[in-house]
Amino acid sequence: MTEPRIVSHEEWLQARKAYLAKEKEFTRLRDELSAERRALPWERVDKDYVFDAPEGRLTLAGLFGTHGQLLVYHFMFGPDWNEGCPSCSFWSDNFNGIDAHLAHRDTSFALVSRGPIDKLEAYRKRMGWSFKWFSSFGNDFNRDYHVSHTSEELAKGEGYYNYNRQKPYASEAPGISIFRKGPDGTVFHTYSTYARGVDMLNGAYQYLDLTAKGRDEDSSSDHPSGWVRHHDKYEGLKDV
Repeated sequence: MTEPRIVSHEEWLQARKAYLAKEKEFTRLRDELSAERRALPWERVDKDYVFDAPEGRLTLAGLFGTHGQLLVYHFMFGPDWNEGCPSCSFWSDNFNGIDAHLAHRDTSFALVSRGPIDKLEAYRKRMGWSFKWFSSFGNDFNRDYHVSHTSEELAKGEGYYNYNRQKPYASEAPGISIFRKGPDGTVFHTYSTYARGVDMLNGAYQYLDLTAKGRDEDSSSDHPSGWVRHHDKYEGLKDV
């Protein structure tokens, strides 16, 4: 954090209005970008994925429920892990309750991970989350949407992620994929985003970006969010 300039109210207001003009331009550009995203072409999903759910097994089409759209958050939880990724858990703390609102815009919301369903359910209950979570254990969903890496890729230091070949930082990676179901039940993949593309889905970070200290992270670090813990593992704060 840089040293602040302490000014009169008039000078503060002048600076704020100048910055507001930039914020409005950013909002206009973001709206344009969102319109372009909606205009992107779709691809048909031809593979028959089957997922484990608490109530049994479901196809990809089944994850939509009664809705025409499906938003999937690719949560990092490997088959041999005993708890979820701290950063993905930080993101997911922002998701509780949004599924009811999304449903009223014809959109189903769910997490998908390779972890076995019993582990996912136990962890979901531990975290106090109410949204749906499905297991892709035993199918190719994570690989096909480029959020899981093989041991060979990890050893080689090269895998495919975020539309490019690069060094994977773990066996699992975060991302978001959007799907649409046609009137005849055909499923289409409309969009996926990864890495910093999921940043805007973390409401807590967006709030921190409004503050004087910002995210208060070391931008020179390879892992600037290394401070993040599971919300039941923080220590030392009594006034949360």
